Amino acid sequence: MLQIRALGARYDRSQVLHDVTLRCGPGEVICLLGRNGVGKSTTLKSVMGLMPATSGEILFEAESIAGLPPYAIARRGIGYVPEERLIFPDLTVDENLSMGVSKGFGRPPKAAFERVFALFPRLAEKTRQAGRTLSGGEQQMLSIGRALMAQPKLLLVDEPTEGLAPVIVQALERALKALAESGLAVLVVESKLAVARRIADRITVMSKGETVFHGTRDDLAANAAIRRQYLEV
Repeated sequence: MLQIRALGARYDRSQVLHDVTLRCGPGEVICLLGRNGVGKSTTLKSVMGLMPATSGEILFEAESIAGLPPYAIARRGIGYVPEERLIFPDLTVDENLSMGVSKGFGRPPKAAFERVFALFPRLAEKTRQAGRTLSGGEQQMLSIGRALMAQPKLLLVDEPTEGLAPVIVQALERALKALAESGLAVLVVESKLAVARRIADRITVMSKGETVFHGTRDDLAANAAIRRQYLEV
């Protein structure tokens, strides 16, 4: 569904991505691992058109999306959950979720809300609460739920478990795996190897703006050199 080939991107004169290659298909969770500052978040931003690609290819369903504006990429069926969450603090849970549907499409269908509430029952109990009153974990659930309201085919999630309590991390892990089991393609940026081992079908490791490893969880578990050089402190 998503293919990235030799992707390059820069901030002004600073080259951030040099050679990123990965793929993500329907029904699987792919984790993008690596230390802070290696270009993981920039990779997702490039897919969404928030960071222009300077080289390489980004293909979605075999068609190039490089150079398209973010709204056009979203309409093709890609949902994006930024690391900052960016919920609307003064809008209710219900209103935040409704914002996930493009303007002009009217009230989102009931089934879209039901899907989100089935994944995150906590949100179903707080539909009239303002976003700012939610805990950090609940705000992360809301951010993911909002991205799902447009019924994407591919979901990009940036650092979903950062700074959250273990019980919330477990709930998010279950949700991401359930989404993949429903046929969604899920690409997750993660810093924690333990999380990736629990949820990923395949893992891509990045270092200094390029991909240095692709494989399954078992492949990575068997490759002590990669873990030691690129993941361990």
